[in-house]
Amino acid sequence: MSHTMVSPTSATMSDHEGSVMNLAYTRSLTGMLRISQVLVLLIAALCVACAPGWPYHAPYQYFLAVVLWFFFVLLFFLLMYIFRLHGKMTCVNWVLTEFLNYSVGAFLILVASVLGAAFSYGYSSLVLGSVFGFTGTLLMGITIRKLYRISSGSQQTSAAV
Repeated sequence: MSHTMVSPTSATMSDHEGSVMNLAYTRSLTGMLRISQVLVLLIAALCVACAPGWPYHAPYQYFLAVVLWFFFVLLFFLLMYIFRLHGKMTCVNWVLTEFLNYSVGAFLILVASVLGAAFSYGYSSLVLGSVFGFTGTLLMGITIRKLYRISSGSQQTSAAV
């Protein structure tokens, strides 16, 4: 059984092959989706962190911890594709790694957003942070579906007789 892995960046525009940075990735649909995920999670974290009289309740601390953790992880993936590091580390199945990361991240951010919305106590910045958390969950869900299509469509199976 042979397996062929397709990189999420295979459909992007070609940039200078010898250059260190792949700026064409940022103009592709996948790149813009990742950039928007990073920005949405950053805005969600800032909304909760800058709330007046920032409430030190456990749901807000959980929300901030989860959103910031996945913000940095998504930023790492974005920079990895911009600087073409995924091509240098071929021992890692990046599609599977991202699929698992996005699956866990979408679930945890959804839980954090529900908790943040439930305990917002009328603070508009906390409600807005939860809305951006829900938006980040939706964007991560789109990426999960796209990664699932890549991983399931790239596997070739042959029946041995």
